[in-house]
Amino acid sequence: MAKELTLPEKPKSKIKLIKRITILVALVLIYTWTFTSINIRWDVIFSERTLDNFDRIIPKFFQPAIDQTGSIMEMMFETLFIAYTGSLAAAIIAVPLAFLCASNMVKNKFLNNIGMWILGGVRAFPEIVLAIIFVAAVGPNPFAGVLAIAIGSTGMLGKLYSEVLESIDMNVVEALEASGANKLQILFYGILPQVLPEFLSYAIYRFEIDVRASSVLGIVGAGGIGTLITFAYMNRNWEEVGMILLVIIITVTIIDQISGFIRKRLV
Repeated sequence: MAKELTLPEKPKSKIKLIKRITILVALVLIYTWTFTSINIRWDVIFSERTLDNFDRIIPKFFQPAIDQTGSIMEMMFETLFIAYTGSLAAAIIAVPLAFLCASNMVKNKFLNNIGMWILGGVRAFPEIVLAIIFVAAVGPNPFAGVLAIAIGSTGMLGKLYSEVLESIDMNVVEALEASGANKLQILFYGILPQVLPEFLSYAIYRFEIDVRASSVLGIVGAGGIGTLITFAYMNRNWEEVGMILLVIIITVTIIDQISGFIRKRLV
């Protein structure tokens, strides 16, 4: 009976082993430096006062103020309107920026870089920071929240849209050009049919994120349910805070389910 031939084991590379050990040591040092530099006061965290506060406050979250449901739902709808309006504006503004960034759409490296810098600069600011700026500019009202959501979402959507544009089948575009189609015909019959489903899918996904983001913008005066959270917290009305959190959880869960179903049908 012939012996089965087996491939010899590959010799373990010492360089790979040294790299892994170096990475492990670096991670341990980073975590050690992090926890030693932030000065965590474990005696305060686990003090008797902290534990008493937990026993006093946390149970009230599970006794939501049902009588406040009407006013809370009103502010929740305002939050949804802020998120929807901001997401819609971002989905529209992001399209020309995406075309500017896509190297197969605009074949000018300088213009591509300008588009990428714009989107990168916008993405650098969290929505809460943008909300503070717009509250100072236009006053404490929901319009400030809409502007913060619109500008904050444009950066992410523009980046995603540009990646979708760069992955399209250019053979379709070249075939239309060869048949004598003009730029507008190429856009409507060669580019948009390829990218529109993913554009809509990303816009809906961003709306999910914006609903969560707009829930806290009211804390800085940009409208929505965050305003109620601020008032309830300042008045130590933990039962109302619990009801607000319950409404947010239910609303976000429903939106996630609906948008997930829509996105599956689109892509």
